[in-house]
Amino acid sequence: MEANTAVPMEEKGKWDGGGPKPFASSYGKMMMWFFILSDALTFSGFLAAYGLTRFKFIDSWPIADEVFTHVPFVHGEFPMIYVAIMTFILIFSSVTMVLAVDAGHQMKKSKVTWYMFITIIGGIVFVGSQAWEWNTFINGTYGAVKTTEGKVLQFVKNGKQIALADFVTEPRTDGRIQHTRKNGLWFESEGAIPNYSVAQVLQAYNANSDIQVRSEYIDSGEKQKTILSREEGSASLLQVKNVVEGANLQANEYGKTSFSNFFFFITGFHGFHVVSGIIINIIIFFNVILGIYEKRGNYEMVEKVGLYWHFVDLVWVFVFTFFYLV
Repeated sequence: MEANTAVPMEEKGKWDGGGPKPFASSYGKMMMWFFILSDALTFSGFLAAYGLTRFKFIDSWPIADEVFTHVPFVHGEFPMIYVAIMTFILIFSSVTMVLAVDAGHQMKKSKVTWYMFITIIGGIVFVGSQAWEWNTFINGTYGAVKTTEGKVLQFVKNGKQIALADFVTEPRTDGRIQHTRKNGLWFESEGAIPNYSVAQVLQAYNANSDIQVRSEYIDSGEKQKTILSREEGSASLLQVKNVVEGANLQANEYGKTSFSNFFFFITGFHGFHVVSGIIINIIIFFNVILGIYEKRGNYEMVEKVGLYWHFVDLVWVFVFTFFYLV
Protein backbone atom coordinates (compact mmCIF):
# COMPACT_ATOMS: atom_id res chain seq x y z
CA MET A 1 0.00 0.00 0.00
CA GLU A 2 1.42 3.37 -1.01
CA ALA A 3 2.29 5.93 1.65
CA ASN A 4 0.13 9.01 1.83
CA THR A 5 2.23 11.90 0.45
CA ALA A 6 -0.53 14.51 0.17
CA VAL A 7 0.37 17.98 1.37
CA PRO A 8 -1.83 19.16 4.25
CA MET A 9 -4.23 21.96 3.36
CA GLU A 10 -2.52 24.40 5.73
CA GLU A 11 0.77 23.92 3.84
CA LYS A 12 -0.63 24.60 0.36
CA GLY A 13 0.26 28.02 -1.06
CA LYS A 14 3.20 28.53 1.28
CA TRP A 15 6.58 29.29 -0.31
CA ASP A 16 8.31 26.94 2.14
CA GLY A 17 5.85 24.07 1.80
CA GLY A 18 8.55 21.82 0.39
CA GLY A 19 10.71 21.87 3.50
CA PRO A 20 12.05 23.91 6.41
CA LYS A 21 12.32 27.69 6.09
CA PRO A 22 15.87 28.81 5.18
CA PHE A 23 17.30 30.43 8.32
CA ALA A 24 13.75 30.51 9.71
CA SER A 25 13.02 33.52 7.49
CA SER A 26 9.70 34.44 5.96
CA TYR A 27 9.21 34.87 2.23
CA GLY A 28 9.18 38.67 2.55
CA LYS A 29 12.48 38.80 4.43
CA MET A 30 14.17 36.48 1.96
CA MET A 31 13.02 38.61 -0.96
CA MET A 32 14.34 41.73 0.78
CA TRP A 33 17.72 40.04 1.16
CA PHE A 34 17.71 39.14 -2.56
CA PHE A 35 16.95 42.76 -3.44
CA ILE A 36 19.71 44.04 -1.15
CA LEU A 37 22.20 41.63 -2.70
CA SER A 38 21.36 42.74 -6.25
CA ASP A 39 21.44 46.42 -5.27
CA ALA A 40 24.78 45.92 -3.54
CA LEU A 41 26.21 44.55 -6.78
CA THR A 42 24.90 47.62 -8.63
CA PHE A 43 26.57 50.03 -6.22
CA SER A 44 29.75 47.93 -6.32
CA GLY A 45 29.89 48.35 -10.09
CA PHE A 46 29.46 52.12 -9.85
CA LEU A 47 32.12 52.49 -7.15
CA ALA A 48 34.51 50.21 -9.05
CA ALA A 49 34.09 52.41 -12.14
CA TYR A 50 34.79 55.48 -10.00
CA GLY A 51 37.88 53.87 -8.53
CA LEU A 52 39.27 52.87 -11.93
CA THR A 53 38.66 56.35 -13.35
CA ARG A 54 40.31 58.00 -10.39
CA PHE A 55 43.31 55.69 -10.68
CA LYS A 56 43.60 56.64 -14.35
CA PHE A 57 43.73 60.35 -13.47
CA ILE A 58 45.37 59.96 -10.07
CA ASP A 59 47.82 62.79 -10.73
CA SER A 60 45.08 65.34 -11.48
CA TRP A 61 42.04 64.27 -9.45
CA PRO A 62 40.37 66.97 -7.29
CA ILE A 63 41.41 67.00 -3.64
CA ALA A 64 38.36 66.40 -1.41
CA ASP A 65 39.67 68.67 1.37
CA GLU A 66 39.61 71.56 -1.11
CA VAL A 67 36.18 70.76 -2.53
CA PHE A 68 34.00 69.99 0.51
CA THR A 69 34.88 72.80 2.87
CA HIS A 70 31.53 74.48 3.54
CA VAL A 71 29.26 74.48 6.59
CA PRO A 72 25.80 76.11 6.45
CA PHE A 73 25.54 79.57 8.02
CA VAL A 74 29.25 79.55 8.86
CA HIS A 75 31.91 81.42 6.88
CA GLY A 76 35.36 79.96 6.43
CA GLU A 77 36.84 76.66 5.34
CA PHE A 78 36.10 73.55 7.40
CA PRO A 79 37.18 70.55 5.30
CA MET A 80 34.93 67.49 5.64
CA ILE A 81 33.17 68.77 8.79
CA TYR A 82 29.67 68.98 7.36
CA VAL A 83 30.00 65.69 5.49
CA ALA A 84 31.02 64.05 8.77
CA ILE A 85 27.91 65.53 10.45
CA MET A 86 25.70 64.20 7.64
CA THR A 87 27.25 60.75 8.02
CA PHE A 88 26.72 60.77 11.78
CA ILE A 89 23.05 61.70 11.34
CA LEU A 90 22.46 58.85 8.89
CA ILE A 91 24.24 56.31 11.09
CA PHE A 92 22.27 57.53 14.13
CA SER A 93 19.04 56.98 12.18
CA SER A 94 20.17 53.39 11.66
CA VAL A 95 20.51 53.03 15.44
CA THR A 96 16.97 54.30 16.01
CA MET A 97 15.74 51.85 13.37
CA VAL A 98 17.38 48.99 15.32
CA LEU A 99 15.57 50.19 18.44
CA ALA A 100 12.28 50.31 16.51
CA VAL A 101 12.73 46.71 15.35
CA ASP A 102 13.61 45.60 18.88
CA ALA A 103 10.54 47.36 20.29
CA GLY A 104 8.46 45.60 17.63
CA HIS A 105 9.74 42.22 18.81
CA GLN A 106 8.51 43.19 22.28
CA MET A 107 5.16 44.38 20.84
CA LYS A 108 5.65 47.89 22.26
CA LYS A 109 3.67 50.03 19.85
CA SER A 110 4.48 53.44 21.39
CA LYS A 111 8.24 52.84 21.29
CA VAL A 112 8.09 51.61 17.70
CA THR A 113 6.21 54.78 16.78
CA TRP A 114 8.72 57.13 18.37
CA TYR A 115 11.81 55.36 17.07
CA MET A 116 10.34 55.23 13.55
CA PHE A 117 9.58 58.95 13.78
CA ILE A 118 13.17 59.79 14.78
CA THR A 119 14.47 57.59 11.94
CA ILE A 120 12.33 59.46 9.41
CA ILE A 121 13.50 62.85 10.71
CA GLY A 122 17.13 61.70 10.45
CA GLY A 123 16.60 60.63 6.84
CA ILE A 124 14.94 63.93 5.93
CA VAL A 125 17.78 65.92 7.52
CA PHE A 126 20.34 63.85 5.60
CA VAL A 127 18.59 64.33 2.24
CA GLY A 128 18.22 68.07 2.93
CA SER A 129 21.92 68.28 3.78
CA GLN A 130 22.82 66.44 0.60
CA ALA A 131 20.68 68.85 -1.44
CA TRP A 132 22.48 71.79 0.19
CA GLU A 133 25.85 70.20 -0.58
CA TRP A 134 24.82 69.69 -4.22
CA ASN A 135 23.78 73.34 -4.49
CA THR A 136 27.09 74.50 -3.02
CA PHE A 137 29.06 72.21 -5.32
CA ILE A 138 27.14 73.41 -8.39
CA ASN A 139 27.58 77.11 -7.55
CA GLY A 140 31.28 76.69 -6.84
CA THR A 141 33.63 78.54 -4.53
CA TYR A 142 36.49 80.24 -6.36
CA GLY A 143 36.06 79.93 -10.08
CA ALA A 144 38.75 78.87 -12.54
CA VAL A 145 39.62 78.85 -16.24
CA LYS A 146 39.72 75.96 -18.68
CA THR A 147 42.20 75.54 -21.54
CA THR A 148 41.56 74.25 -25.04
CA GLU A 149 43.06 70.92 -23.89
CA GLY A 150 40.50 70.65 -21.08
CA LYS A 151 42.96 71.50 -18.28
CA VAL A 152 41.58 73.47 -15.32
CA LEU A 153 43.73 76.33 -14.00
CA GLN A 154 43.11 77.99 -10.63
CA PHE A 155 44.60 81.11 -9.06
CA VAL A 156 46.55 81.47 -5.83
CA LYS A 157 48.05 84.26 -3.79
CA ASN A 158 50.74 83.60 -1.16
CA GLY A 159 50.19 79.89 -1.73
CA LYS A 160 46.45 80.03 -0.95
CA GLN A 161 43.72 79.70 -3.56
CA ILE A 162 41.72 82.85 -4.25
CA ALA A 163 38.46 83.49 -6.06
CA LEU A 164 38.20 85.27 -9.41
CA ALA A 165 36.24 88.00 -7.62
CA ASP A 166 39.28 88.68 -5.43
CA PHE A 167 41.32 90.09 -8.30
CA VAL A 168 38.91 90.64 -11.20
CA THR A 169 37.23 93.74 -9.84
CA GLU A 170 35.25 94.95 -12.85
CA PRO A 171 31.94 93.38 -13.93
CA ARG A 172 31.66 91.71 -17.31
CA THR A 173 32.11 94.33 -20.04
CA ASP A 174 31.79 92.44 -23.33
CA GLY A 175 28.02 92.82 -23.50
CA ARG A 176 27.51 89.04 -23.56
CA ILE A 177 24.02 88.04 -22.43
CA GLN A 178 22.31 84.72 -21.80
CA HIS A 179 20.60 83.11 -24.79
CA THR A 180 16.85 82.83 -24.17
CA ARG A 181 13.71 82.77 -26.28
CA LYS A 182 12.99 86.33 -25.19
CA ASN A 183 16.06 87.89 -26.82
CA GLY A 184 16.10 86.23 -30.24
CA LEU A 185 14.05 84.45 -32.85
CA TRP A 186 16.56 81.59 -32.88
CA PHE A 187 18.88 80.57 -30.12
CA GLU A 188 20.96 77.72 -28.79
CA SER A 189 20.30 76.91 -25.16
CA GLU A 190 23.26 77.31 -22.82
CA GLY A 191 24.21 77.23 -19.18
CA ALA A 192 24.68 80.24 -16.95
CA ILE A 193 27.19 82.76 -18.31
CA PRO A 194 30.25 83.32 -16.07
CA ASN A 195 30.50 86.64 -14.28
CA TYR A 196 33.79 87.40 -16.02
CA SER A 197 35.13 87.00 -19.53
CA VAL A 198 38.44 85.33 -20.41
CA ALA A 199 39.90 88.70 -21.46
CA GLN A 200 39.06 90.24 -18.08
CA VAL A 201 40.69 87.38 -16.17
CA LEU A 202 43.88 87.58 -18.26
CA GLN A 203 44.04 91.36 -17.89
CA ALA A 204 43.59 91.16 -14.12
CA TYR A 205 46.23 88.44 -13.83
CA ASN A 206 48.77 90.49 -15.76
CA ALA A 207 48.02 93.52 -13.61
CA ASN A 208 48.63 91.66 -10.32
CA SER A 209 52.18 90.35 -10.09
CA ASP A 210 51.57 88.61 -6.74
CA ILE A 211 49.03 86.20 -8.24
CA GLN A 212 50.10 82.81 -9.60
CA VAL A 213 48.43 80.04 -11.56
CA ARG A 214 47.88 76.61 -10.07
CA SER A 215 47.53 73.61 -12.37
CA GLU A 216 45.29 70.62 -11.75
CA TYR A 217 48.29 68.29 -11.44
CA ILE A 218 49.20 67.13 -7.96
CA ASP A 219 52.73 67.24 -6.59
CA SER A 220 53.19 63.71 -5.26
CA GLY A 221 55.66 64.93 -2.64
CA GLU A 222 53.64 67.85 -1.29
CA LYS A 223 50.23 66.23 -1.90
CA GLN A 224 49.10 69.59 -3.24
CA LYS A 225 48.39 70.96 -6.69
CA THR A 226 51.40 72.37 -8.52
CA ILE A 227 51.81 76.15 -8.46
CA LEU A 228 53.36 77.55 -11.65
CA SER A 229 55.79 80.42 -11.90
CA ARG A 230 54.54 83.71 -13.36
CA GLU A 231 56.13 82.89 -16.71
CA GLU A 232 54.68 79.38 -16.80
CA GLY A 233 51.33 80.73 -15.70
CA SER A 234 51.27 83.35 -18.46
CA ALA A 235 52.09 80.70 -21.06
CA SER A 236 49.33 78.42 -19.76
CA LEU A 237 46.77 81.23 -19.79
CA LEU A 238 47.35 81.79 -23.49
CA GLN A 239 45.53 78.50 -24.09
CA VAL A 240 42.48 79.43 -21.99
CA LYS A 241 39.17 78.75 -23.69
CA ASN A 242 36.55 79.76 -21.12
CA VAL A 243 35.86 80.69 -17.51
CA VAL A 244 34.41 78.01 -15.23
CA GLU A 245 32.34 78.80 -12.14
CA GLY A 246 31.01 75.87 -10.16
CA ALA A 247 30.56 72.30 -11.34
CA ASN A 248 28.20 70.55 -13.72
CA LEU A 249 28.29 67.70 -16.24
CA GLN A 250 30.29 69.75 -18.78
CA ALA A 251 32.77 71.62 -16.58
CA ASN A 252 34.18 71.51 -13.08
CA GLU A 253 36.16 74.32 -11.47
CA TYR A 254 37.77 71.85 -9.05
CA GLY A 255 39.42 69.74 -11.75
CA LYS A 256 38.42 66.75 -13.84
CA THR A 257 34.84 66.81 -15.14
CA SER A 258 34.70 63.06 -14.53
CA PHE A 259 34.77 63.79 -10.80
CA SER A 260 31.59 65.87 -10.93
CA ASN A 261 29.90 63.34 -13.22
CA PHE A 262 30.54 60.50 -10.78
CA PHE A 263 29.67 62.69 -7.80
CA PHE A 264 26.27 63.67 -9.17
CA PHE A 265 25.44 60.17 -10.38
CA ILE A 266 26.52 58.05 -7.41
CA THR A 267 25.45 60.41 -4.60
CA GLY A 268 22.24 61.11 -6.52
CA PHE A 269 21.55 57.39 -6.90
CA HIS A 270 22.15 56.91 -3.19
CA GLY A 271 19.97 59.92 -2.41
CA PHE A 272 17.18 58.32 -4.45
CA HIS A 273 17.46 55.24 -2.24
CA VAL A 274 17.29 57.38 0.91
CA VAL A 275 14.20 59.22 -0.36
CA SER A 276 12.58 55.86 -1.22
CA GLY A 277 13.41 54.61 2.27
CA ILE A 278 11.89 57.72 3.86
CA ILE A 279 8.66 57.25 1.90
CA ILE A 280 8.44 53.56 2.87
CA ASN A 281 9.23 54.42 6.50
CA ILE A 282 6.44 57.02 6.53
CA ILE A 283 3.95 54.44 5.23
CA ILE A 284 5.04 51.90 7.84
CA PHE A 285 4.97 54.63 10.51
CA PHE A 286 1.29 55.39 9.87
CA ASN A 287 0.49 51.67 9.75
CA VAL A 288 2.05 51.38 13.22
CA ILE A 289 -0.08 54.27 14.48
CA LEU A 290 -3.22 52.66 13.04
CA GLY A 291 -2.36 49.44 14.89
CA ILE A 292 -2.21 47.27 11.77
CA TYR A 293 0.81 45.30 12.94
CA GLU A 294 -0.56 45.08 16.46
CA LYS A 295 -3.58 43.28 15.02
CA ARG A 296 -1.37 40.97 12.96
CA GLY A 297 0.52 40.01 16.08
CA ASN A 298 3.96 40.91 14.68
CA TYR A 299 6.01 43.86 13.41
CA GLU A 300 7.81 42.00 10.65
CA MET A 301 7.20 44.85 8.16
CA VAL A 302 9.21 47.15 10.43
CA GLU A 303 12.02 44.60 10.39
CA LYS A 304 11.94 44.31 6.60
CA VAL A 305 12.06 48.05 6.00
CA GLY A 306 14.79 48.17 8.65
CA LEU A 307 16.93 45.82 6.55
CA TYR A 308 16.61 48.21 3.61
CA TRP A 309 17.44 51.24 5.78
CA HIS A 310 20.54 49.59 7.20
CA PHE A 311 21.65 48.74 3.66
CA VAL A 312 21.27 52.39 2.58
CA ASP A 313 23.33 53.49 5.57
CA LEU A 314 26.04 50.92 4.85
CA VAL A 315 26.27 51.98 1.21
CA TRP A 316 26.80 55.59 2.31
CA VAL A 317 29.80 54.49 4.37
CA PHE A 318 31.42 53.21 1.18
CA VAL A 319 30.39 56.28 -0.84
CA PHE A 320 31.76 58.50 1.93
CA THR A 321 35.03 56.56 1.93
CA PHE A 322 35.50 56.65 -1.86
CA PHE A 323 34.58 60.29 -2.45
CA TYR A 324 35.66 62.05 0.72
CA LEU A 325 38.36 60.08 2.51
CA VAL A 326 40.48 58.17 -0.03
